[in-house]
Amino acid sequence: MVDAPAFVDEKVEEIREQVGDGKAVIALSGGVDSSVAAALAYEAIGDRLIPVYVDTGLMRKGETESIRETFSFMHSLTVVDAEDRFLAELAGVTDPEEKRHVIGEQFIREFEREATEADADYLVQGTIYPDRIESEGNIKSHHNVGGLPEVVDFEGIVEPVRDLYKDEVREVARELDLEEVIAERMPFPGPGLAVRIVGEVTKEKVEVARDACHVVEEETAEHEPWQAFGAVLGKATGVKGDNRVHGWVVAVRSVESRDGMTARAQELDWDTLQRIQSRITGMNENVARVVYDVTHKPPATIEYE
Repeated sequence: MVDAPAFVDEKVEEIREQVGDGKAVIALSGGVDSSVAAALAYEAIGDRLIPVYVDTGLMRKGETESIRETFSFMHSLTVVDAEDRFLAELAGVTDPEEKRHVIGEQFIREFEREATEADADYLVQGTIYPDRIESEGNIKSHHNVGGLPEVVDFEGIVEPVRDLYKDEVREVARELDLEEVIAERMPFPGPGLAVRIVGEVTKEKVEVARDACHVVEEETAEHEPWQAFGAVLGKATGVKGDNRVHGWVVAVRSVESRDGMTARAQELDWDTLQRIQSRITGMNENVARVVYDVTHKPPATIEYE
């Protein structure tokens, strides 16, 4: 396990040396990885760090408002509304790897724009070790590793937690006294809800996935999963009232894990599963059925794409 106090001192000094007297943009998502990277960079270079949160339209329910509140102490926080651009670029894209590359490209171009405006030469990312393993091992391209475009207009990319697993990042978060809502927060994929939608990403599917994820997180909280969410798979026949519907199929996923490299599907009780399906099918007239994914990792991955 990581020696958190020593790690903090080491990385703060490394960031100071790498950035020097320059400025850096931090890709802030609100998750524990980017939050730890932001806290380390902020301690190292202070107000020369420009936190940028990009609202891609693929985020959790209420995420943007939560970001504004949690990171209000960083006065240079910039919130970018990029939903229309991300959805337009994803239109017609169905291949999972292509999705991740499209999202990676859009993210980096947005950070380049913000860096130019702020006269910053460095980009700070919350890349962690499993991101690198899965990208370099051709399991899937993480948007901040394999999904990055070949040409990036930064003098350097700073990744202070790149050698840590998720549980080690949480240890560092506690050492930095980050709020529990951040330090213990359930993981959320960098590409957002796009990888919880099988096939083309549309605004309708995103809304279904967002609501489903919110329900699943709430209803599984007492079971303390490592990660839990709902994913939109496709369409199937159902009946609502006296009418036949051809509606969305939502898969519920709830897993236990230590670092995300392997995971076991949780054995949720029947009452919990029934509450989940009732809420998801009840809140959206276009959802026809809900299924529960019992597959471990491996052979499956935790996310769907």
